[in-house]
Amino acid sequence: QVQLVESGGGLVQAGGSLRLSCAASGVISGILPMAWFRQAPGKERELVARIDRGGTTNYADSVKGRFTIVRDNAKAMVALQMTGLRPDDTAVYYCYANDYGASCWGQGTQVTVSS
Repeated sequence: QVQLVESGGGLVQAGGSLRLSCAASGVISGILPMAWFRQAPGKERELVARIDRGGTTNYADSVKGRFTIVRDNAKAMVALQMTGLRPDDTAVYYCYANDYGASCWGQGTQVTVSS
């Protein structure tokens, strides 16, 4: 079982930047596809960005050009660099890993963007 722990959330003004990190631990077999999701109050959880085993990335249209997902395979970590933050980016952000068909989730980290 893979455990995921997020860090780096907080309160930031509109236009600001934050970097979220996710550390994976446990029994990790190779490089896992990983992603960041977010869930705002009253809304469904949505995909923000993902990175596959080969390093190919995909982004939600709402964050393209502002967010960047990167990974450090040696450290089993994935990060989400967020710039140009807007109030509608406010949400709990979750790290996700696909452990050969098993869905693994972190506990979430709150990101609040003030206007």
